[in-house]
Amino acid sequence: MTNEMMDRLFMQEALKLAKTAAEKDEVPVGAVIAFQNKVIAKAHNQVETLHDPTAHAEMIAITQAANTLGCKWLKDCTLYVTIEPCSMCAGALVLARIDRLCFGADDPKTGACGSIVNIAAHHQLNHKIAVQSGLLADESAHLLSDFFRKKRHKAQNNTAHRRIEKRFNRHEDYLQ
Repeated sequence: MTNEMMDRLFMQEALKLAKTAAEKDEVPVGAVIAFQNKVIAKAHNQVETLHDPTAHAEMIAITQAANTLGCKWLKDCTLYVTIEPCSMCAGALVLARIDRLCFGADDPKTGACGSIVNIAAHHQLNHKIAVQSGLLADESAHLLSDFFRKKRHKAQNNTAHRRIEKRFNRHEDYLQ
């Protein structure tokens, strides 16, 4: 199997994890870490579930991979993640000295691997990460936009429901 085929396979696994996150009402981000063409860690966002702002898919996968390898360095590892890592996650990837990062969708609001800043290749840091962006980007972006569209729709419906309920309560008071 070619490297390109392996990359797609691992990113498809990350997409499955992102879908799991969405089913749990978490922002749909999935991450897989591979070492020697084998998955050694996989995770999805758990920020809401764990009430932990650091429970990003990448952070959880980094911890799993380090435990699997028995080492804090993720040398010869590749992280596959559905969206461009934020500054926290990109910093952790540099500290873990991961070799390679493949991500799907760019993140124009918080992306720290090229969109806003580029922590992965910052000239003053002691480690640089090889970055490949755009791997299954459309699928990744669609998952995110669909998730947030549904969230906005639900919030609008809740607001409309509260307005109707308020109006009903006012009329009910008048009738008594």
